[in-house]
Amino acid sequence: MNKEEFIDLPFFKENGWIKKTCPVCGRTFWTLNPDRKVCGDQPCEEYGFINKRVGTRPESLTEVRSKFIDFFASRGHTPIKRYPVVARWREDVFLVGASIYDFQPWVTEGLVPPPANPLVISQPSIRLTDLDNVGKTGRHLTGFEMMAHHAFNIGDQRVYWANETVTFAYELFTKVYGIKPEEITFIFDVWSGGGNAGEDYEVMVRGLEVATLVFMHYKTTDTGEFIPMPNRIVDTGYGLERIYWLLTGSYNVYEAVFSGIVEKLRKQAGVSKPPEDLLYSLAVKSGRLDYKNPLEAMETLKLVASEIGLSLDEVRRILAPNEAIYAIADHTRTLTWMIGDGVVPSNSGAGYLARLLIRRSIRLLKMLQLDLPLSEIISWQIKYWKNDFPEYEEIEDEIRDIIDYEEEKFADTLKRGEKVVSDLLSSLKNQGARVVPGDEVLRLYESHGIPPEMLKEKAEAEGLQVDITGFYSKLAELKNRATAEEKKAIQLPVDPATVSNLPPTRTLYYEDEKMHSFEASVVAIVNGKYLVLDQTAFYPEGGGQLADIGQISHSKGTCTVKAAYKVGNVILHECEGQLPEIGEKVHGNIDIERRLNLMRHHTSTHIVLGALRKVLGKHVWQAGAQKTPEYVRFDFTHHKPITPEQARQIELLANQVVMEDRPVKKYLMNRTQAEQRFGFTLYQGGAVPQTTLRVVEIPGWDAEACGGTHCDRTGEIGLIKILGFEKIQDGVVRVIFKAGKPALLHIQETEEKLRNIQEALQASYTEVDTKAKQLARRVEELEKEVKRLREEALKGKPQLAPAATIGDINIYIFHSDDYTPREAATTIAKNLTKSIVLALNTNGNFALKITNDLLDKLDARTIGQNISQTLKGKGGGVNDLYQGHITETQNIKEALIQAVKKTLQQQQ
Repeated sequence: MNKEEFIDLPFFKENGWIKKTCPVCGRTFWTLNPDRKVCGDQPCEEYGFINKRVGTRPESLTEVRSKFIDFFASRGHTPIKRYPVVARWREDVFLVGASIYDFQPWVTEGLVPPPANPLVISQPSIRLTDLDNVGKTGRHLTGFEMMAHHAFNIGDQRVYWANETVTFAYELFTKVYGIKPEEITFIFDVWSGGGNAGEDYEVMVRGLEVATLVFMHYKTTDTGEFIPMPNRIVDTGYGLERIYWLLTGSYNVYEAVFSGIVEKLRKQAGVSKPPEDLLYSLAVKSGRLDYKNPLEAMETLKLVASEIGLSLDEVRRILAPNEAIYAIADHTRTLTWMIGDGVVPSNSGAGYLARLLIRRSIRLLKMLQLDLPLSEIISWQIKYWKNDFPEYEEIEDEIRDIIDYEEEKFADTLKRGEKVVSDLLSSLKNQGARVVPGDEVLRLYESHGIPPEMLKEKAEAEGLQVDITGFYSKLAELKNRATAEEKKAIQLPVDPATVSNLPPTRTLYYEDEKMHSFEASVVAIVNGKYLVLDQTAFYPEGGGQLADIGQISHSKGTCTVKAAYKVGNVILHECEGQLPEIGEKVHGNIDIERRLNLMRHHTSTHIVLGALRKVLGKHVWQAGAQKTPEYVRFDFTHHKPITPEQARQIELLANQVVMEDRPVKKYLMNRTQAEQRFGFTLYQGGAVPQTTLRVVEIPGWDAEACGGTHCDRTGEIGLIKILGFEKIQDGVVRVIFKAGKPALLHIQETEEKLRNIQEALQASYTEVDTKAKQLARRVEELEKEVKRLREEALKGKPQLAPAATIGDINIYIFHSDDYTPREAATTIAKNLTKSIVLALNTNGNFALKITNDLLDKLDARTIGQNISQTLKGKGGGVNDLYQGHITETQNIKEALIQAVKKTLQQQQ
């Protein structure tokens, strides 16, 4: 179909629709109303449904959703369950932004069949790119349900296409939702997103876009070029919340969707609902509002203020607390979806976006002076939506715990941030700046977690300007897609094109994972050291598992296999030594002891992950893993330190699965079937770019898409020993453990160390911990006594005379290698007033202490930094104590005196 055929669909031509061109935006649209002049989109006309009856008023969003699904089910569409909001099956995005995300790229490119065809779904979706508009425009949400019907015309298969899609939309809105036919307009346009594009129709009712019907049949390049694809995908999106808003005639989408939450927040915060005339005047014009263009938004608000006889400031004062309430209502539902579907707040990926929403919500609560835990509102949301999302009730405590912990951390961040902001503003003022640069706003948020509102408030109090317009939207857009760095992959030893003409290597390591000896023929030698065989039992590095090593014997001798790599479907063996000839028969031998250790460790990883999820919660997801013959290093998402009791439970549970000797099943499954059977925990190890998945299942415990080698039964592992847990970054914890023989050896080594300690303490096994604690207490007592004696000795040294005096300030310099510079400077300064003490050792390490009575006019950091700069050194500290290292120690006295004088002059 060409553009004209998409415009002139039979549905329009045969049913009396009139084709027009909008005089405002210039787009083509269809209508049944001969008097209609404009297309019906914003800003071409105002909203015409506010406080008016449009269609059949529903009881709830649930009813709107149910009617949609029932309508399409009655027309041959199979209803399917919603996908998680975290797009774990994709490498390019973190969150699901539309229902089509569920099927890109595998289904849309025809690589795997869809779960049903055609299908209908209501998919929770998250978009944060308009974050600064949420709560203010009346229509923007961070989280929404995209109701959709999809048809996948793959290759020569025809399900249905554009004409049927438009017909469905018309029948749905008129027959199901009771909207008058003449109130509907269809606007023709072109849509692109997620790597695909196609012609589309936007469905408008009284100024509100309620659906988009996309006919996807192009792929898009980075340059924006459209490339035709053989598959034709019907990609529709009907906004559940928008349709409900339209049918209820509410003032805005927040009053419609979150009415119960909004009223509860108003009551708690003591905020009044805005006057009806203000709400109405704003509502009909709110389609024009976009705070990414603040000047235009202000012009709209001025118009509203003028209509109701208020000043712009009065309107802003009335709206501000209500806008905050609307945003909190939206954000907390979105957070319920995100945390409930497994996101842990952190500094990267989807966790970064969750933290962004949490911190913005907390700031809005503070603006309302509402002393209410954010987790309490999350609980309101879980109860409010329990009929629609009952799964979140089961994990309410887990969700609340994550939110509470994040709120505590943010409170600490704000306390620490006070000084960071103060230092920045002081520095800018000293430089004569009048504006806080935009990169500083971003730096403070990224490096210190300081929200832009806090910076703006304090900057303006100091007479500095700061522009934070659109900050959150820009930040969300910046962080919304996975970067190349986050999509880590194994570095291939050769260009894939080098081996593209070679036949696939038969993978004997899957046919018999305990095979350690095999025969094969040499197919090729690449770059003089990479051997390609027709079949191999050498496992290539992948899935966090190291490659096998061993030897390959041939007629001329033996070469050592140092590593193996999979490039496409060809396996390369990195060899050292005499290589065989191409075409020659060879014999491969794998280091089987090493392979068995790797297998035990890999299967143990799946077991430990299951134990982590059972003890800590369903928010636990793999964040990285390395399986070696000696140990496993496994990183996972979690927000808190692991307690000793939790560590014991995890280890006990893991070993219980080992002792139960459960089967470890491995089989190939169609991607869609595997997702339907096991859910998206399949992708614990990350997105798997394959149409057929190799599933490793421990029945009743864990099932993952995994290409590694595994035991046949859990009992083959023998033993799992956890060595410890540590936090490696925000929201990510690492566990290190050993399995099988390495675990037993570790226990034996630990027992040997314990015996040595017993001998040293002269204690039995039952007494050793008590005696160790007694010894630790005694050491602590002795250290305190030593410290006291050193201080006494320092005080008892010949009375120090000031090295210099500046005004009423005495300057002391103390050289010694018997005490640390800090210890000497702080001890000497204890009994002094109006003094500066510098202690220095022969290595150039120094400490500068200022007595408390000088802190109103002197800062140790300023003086210390001046000294460091003069004497080629560096350091840092707080206002009364600076520590550093210098290379030119001989001029310390002169540098100190000059630094003090310079600081005093700056204070004048």
